[in-house]
This record gives sequence, C-alpha cells and structure tokens, in this order.
Amino acid sequence: MFLASKLLTAITQPMFWLALWWALSLLVLLRWRKAALFMLWSGLLVLGLLGFRAIPDALLRPLENRYPVPAAQAIDRHVGIIVLGGALGHPASFVAHGQVPLGEAAERMTVPVGLMRQHPGLELVFSGGEGRLLRTGVTEAELARAFYQQQGLDMSKVRLENGSRNTRENAQQVARLLGARCQEPWLLVTSAWHMPRAVAEFEAVACKVTPYPVDFRTGTSTPLTEYSLAHSLLRWQTALHEWLGLWVYGITR
Repeated sequence: MFLASKLLTAITQPMFWLALWWALSLLVLLRWRKAALFMLWSGLLVLGLLGFRAIPDALLRPLENRYPVPAAQAIDRHVGIIVLGGALGHPASFVAHGQVPLGEAAERMTVPVGLMRQHPGLELVFSGGEGRLLRTGVTEAELARAFYQQQGLDMSKVRLENGSRNTRENAQQVARLLGARCQEPWLLVTSAWHMPRAVAEFEAVACKVTPYPVDFRTGTSTPLTEYSLAHSLLRWQTALHEWLGLWVYGITR
C-alpha cells in the first residue's frame, strides 16, 4: 500500500500526463505530422486551461465540506487530539538551522497547539513516520516533538507515533499505540480535503474519532477570474490524489 500511495502521487499530477501526451505526439511526428501538431497544440491548450482554479476547487469543495468543524463547547467532551502528519517540510533545513519547517498544511500543527492551550485537559497524539521513498533519517514525529517543545506544550501530555508512512498506517499505528483507549472520544485533526479518507481508515480500526478539519483550500465559491497555473496544478494534484485515494482505499479496506 505504501508503494501504491507513492505511485498515486506521480500519476495524479496533471503535468505527468501532459508530458506523456507530448512525448507520444513527438513519436507520432515521425510519421503523421498533422496529427502530431494537433496533439502538441491541444496539449498546450489543456495546460492553459488547467490554470483556472474554479475546476480543481469544485473537486476539492465536496471533500472539504463533508465534515463541519466541531463547536467549541464540544471540545471538552473528548479526551484528546489525534494529529496526522503531512504538514512538515523536508527535515534538511531543521538539521541545518534548528527551525521546524512547516508546509502548506501548517494548520495541522498550529491548530492543535491552540486547542491544547484553551483546553488543558486534552492529550495529544501525533502520527507520522517517514513517508519518503528515499529516507532522510528524520521522522515527522521527531520534527513534531521539536515543534511542540518550541511552542511550550506540556510534553507529558504528548505521545508520538513514528512508524506510519501513509493514512492507513496512521490509523493502524495509532490504534496499536492507544489500545483500548482508542474507544474513547478523540478529535481527529487533518486537512479538510483529506478528512474523508482519514475518518474511514480510523473507523476501520474501531477508533472513535470526531473530525476536526483544518487547512481548508476553498471557500463557498471560486471566481472564474482566479487564474494561477502553478497554484492550480497543485490543487489539481491534491484533488485527483484524494479522490483516487478514496477509491483505492475503499476497494482494499
């Protein structure tokens, strides 16, 4: 499943398929010039259209809106927070400079810190190993420990799981770490677009979780005038990866 999840990361990148399309068109050029030119120009047109944010946002929005943020008064009915990795950058900068790098999904790390300060009775479980094919020797759990220490959290209330490499392993490893306590009510914190897949995996291992989505990428609507090729390609990849991941996880659960 880990290798399959890495493959999903590659094949859900729009540029991956455009590169294949253009490579094929260059092969066609050897024999059918008009067909090859059509393929080259159509690929360029598709690349231009991919820059409109409204379409990938329309794919992300139903994922993000599936679970609401719990009301503030409901937080104290939980024993703690389960935080999924995926918000931390490459550890090379931490090794070199001692500062924990936060990525685009930084709210996965910052929101739980605020919740812990507002609700001192909560515990925190962070789940994240090293999900790279080429290991760096530094797990996300190690970076999380440094981050929570720098934020002044009471580390006696923080537990770290450092063996998981994807969402399925997050759920399995946390269930193993908590044992029977997984049946107690826990808040589950991850990106809103990732929450449907995460909830399904935790329910599959009989953990009682309440979704607490963070890191929202969309609003109620996206104007058609919003255009950015670089940002839209990343949103396309996120949306395609998550929808395909939901399907793959569903048929392999």
